[in-house]
Amino acid sequence: MLALHGKHKDYKIAMPRGLLSSPLLFLLADPVSVRFLGWELGEMAQAVVPAMQCQVGARGKAAVRARPAAGAGGRVWGVRRSGRGTSGLKVMAVSTESTGVVTRLEQLLNLDTASFTDKIIAEYIWVGGSGIDLRSKSRTISKPVEDPSELPKWNYDGSSTGQAPGEDSEVILYPQAIFKDPFRGGNNILVICDTYTPAGEPIPTNKRHRAAQIFSDPKVVDQVPWFGIEQEYTLLQTDVNWPLGWPVGGYPGPQGPYYCAVGSDKSFGRDISDAHYKACLYAGINISGTNGEVMPGQWEYQVGPSVGIEAGDHIWISRYILERITEQAGVVLTLDPKPIQGDWNGAGCHTNYSTKSMREDGGFEVIKKAILNLSLRHDLHISAYGEGNERRLTGLHETASIDSFSWGVANRGCSIRVGRDTEAKGKGYLEDRRPASNMDPYIVTSLLAESTLLWEPTLEAEVLAAKKLALKV
Repeated sequence: MLALHGKHKDYKIAMPRGLLSSPLLFLLADPVSVRFLGWELGEMAQAVVPAMQCQVGARGKAAVRARPAAGAGGRVWGVRRSGRGTSGLKVMAVSTESTGVVTRLEQLLNLDTASFTDKIIAEYIWVGGSGIDLRSKSRTISKPVEDPSELPKWNYDGSSTGQAPGEDSEVILYPQAIFKDPFRGGNNILVICDTYTPAGEPIPTNKRHRAAQIFSDPKVVDQVPWFGIEQEYTLLQTDVNWPLGWPVGGYPGPQGPYYCAVGSDKSFGRDISDAHYKACLYAGINISGTNGEVMPGQWEYQVGPSVGIEAGDHIWISRYILERITEQAGVVLTLDPKPIQGDWNGAGCHTNYSTKSMREDGGFEVIKKAILNLSLRHDLHISAYGEGNERRLTGLHETASIDSFSWGVANRGCSIRVGRDTEAKGKGYLEDRRPASNMDPYIVTSLLAESTLLWEPTLEAEVLAAKKLALKV
């Protein structure tokens, strides 16, 4: 129940549970009108009450029934007068009493099916035809499972995702990794899958298959490659595709106050970031932190350290969870590497990398050898590091130029950064700052392992590169 205290009279409005915790804007006129705007946290509230206006009858009646304003859709709640008014206007939540469809849907969505059946819901998730979009569908499994090998393969219509022709559209899903489902709870699961033809051949957008081959190579396995991935993303206002917190068609103040900031005028979307953080922990993702970024409306979270193929699985499932949360919040998620042109930071996916030899005494020399190899394959890495990255890697806003390779200690304007701590200890890790926010983590992680552990340059090329980079290897 929502109580409105007006200058001349008071009103009570019965509202669905869950809506009271949402941002509400009240526009009061004479006769009093109450319009609910903005985005609601519950997707059911969005469905039932996309926008509503109530008008209250003449003063003096004990109770009046609210009428929907012309053109307003959704459910209408009762509004009644309640005693003598007070000066000014106050709005406060009295209780979470609810009537109507919203509560019944919430109750069904929150049902604990484990008390009634052993069956669970598995959400099969895969990468779509663009190489960056995620798709999913649900199926019933007869009992809880602990390993993806216990799950059946499945199929989908690849012609509807841009992954197969209409005359031969069946694509097969192979379950590869399991995570707890933070949306359905209980024993329900999220399943990362990769994609194959009916003959068992990986389709072109299946980058996990090749990555798994590289990470299963004995030379790579022996080096236990660790990855820590910093996923940046931008939140956009729905319909207008403009960053969250920005005036529509306008710009906020210059960058500077927003990085790791607090306050309603500097931090936009914290609830989404926090909800995502907790959902990832619940799911079993190795998320290690989060923070607001330099551009307002932009955030980052970190996943790792993860070993081998696990790094790609964890980034993809964390992206899926983030997509679902923004879907429910009515906010648009973009992984575009430069969502706003001009003097604004882009969005990257910096990838921290180390091998067993790098982490041991004398590891700095191994890191320098890896940097040399990466310099000789710069063009190959850039071509695989995300679409639109040329708009981000300009040499400005904490990036290196896309056209040249560079490295440095504590230098965020280089292609590869080495931390002060690594230099001081003589061992540690390197940070590849080139990957864009929309990169495929299977490609980036496996390419780093391949270039530093499996690929060997010619002696002549190595000498020339070492001289150019001032590396003594």
